[in-house]
Amino acid sequence: MRTGIATIPLDYGKCPRWLFERMKRLSRGIILAIVEEFGEEELLKRLSDPIWFQSLGCVIGFDWNSSGLTTTTLGALKEGLKGLESELGIFICGGKGKTSRKTPEQIKRWGEIIGLSQKKVDNLVYVSRISAKVDSSLLQDGYQIYHHNLIFTRRGEWVVIQQGMCEKSSTARRYHWLSSMVENFTEEPHSGIISDLKTTPLNLVSKGSRENKAISTELVKEEPKTFLKDIKIISQKSNSLIKQKRFLGFCEVELKNIEFHWHSVLNEKFDLKRLRKTIEHAHFLKPENFEQLLMIKGVGPKTIRALSLVAELVYGAKPSFEDPARYSFAHGGKDGTPFFVERDVYDKTVEIIEKGIKKANVSQREKIQAQRRLLNALKK
Repeated sequence: MRTGIATIPLDYGKCPRWLFERMKRLSRGIILAIVEEFGEEELLKRLSDPIWFQSLGCVIGFDWNSSGLTTTTLGALKEGLKGLESELGIFICGGKGKTSRKTPEQIKRWGEIIGLSQKKVDNLVYVSRISAKVDSSLLQDGYQIYHHNLIFTRRGEWVVIQQGMCEKSSTARRYHWLSSMVENFTEEPHSGIISDLKTTPLNLVSKGSRENKAISTELVKEEPKTFLKDIKIISQKSNSLIKQKRFLGFCEVELKNIEFHWHSVLNEKFDLKRLRKTIEHAHFLKPENFEQLLMIKGVGPKTIRALSLVAELVYGAKPSFEDPARYSFAHGGKDGTPFFVERDVYDKTVEIIEKGIKKANVSQREKIQAQRRLLNALKK
């Protein structure tokens, strides 16, 4: 099973109270069963898998292909485990809209309640902030983050699940992060991305964008006048630049012998006054690496796009425009695509969720319905 991103249709509306109450009870039983049988770390691993998470949402009663599955399932988990957090060792922070911005505050409050060290609290707050910034500024795929949850244990292990919306395509993308799988916050922090849509994003989390990011950092660390001059020239001449594939003798920005075919933000109009203020502030703080640059207040998607554009046009450091989305399956396929079904893994998944259903404090009829939904979800 892969950890990564899922893309689903964007839906509006609210979950009925009667359904939400049943989702709370059923999800509580499933989570209790997993933690009791396998421990907190295994629960985080399962929540970090977009397909397992989607299956969980289906089983507890939400539409399998609805963006509301993310927000409602996480809301049901948070409400369903209320009062059991300290006993389970699982703490859920954040939520949808304004609640998502309260994630750092909720992390700090839980830290005080359970006596978490200041170092662990600070690290969890940092994880919340940088994961949101990476998915909005480094993987610029057209989805605006509106839902953010961070779930953690006493040991400081964590999973981040957040969702963005794209009104143009009427879809939502869900982003999954898992602490044990992140080696570098700004380079391929998602181990897999699941999506039915392919776009052409500015993908600065790709390994192929490493040089582009390094040069972007140097542009800020060195005297910013050069960068500001270059972005001004590019902004003024973008209409003529886009018509060419090779630029010879463009001395003002030294484009000799540099291949340039396309950039997603070439025609963008930058607010040069605001950009100057941001770059000069970042220069004053002297970030040592791209991660530190990203976390500077005021450095957002537009600043990152401007730096990336200059790094490519002037220095030939092309960023990746490849959508990291790929198709993925929880247990394989009967025809061997992308691999043959691993029966042990398949059976274990069914067994764990079925145990949770049996332990849930719901009626026998609701348990039977949940088991049917589980089987239907696994057939999809």
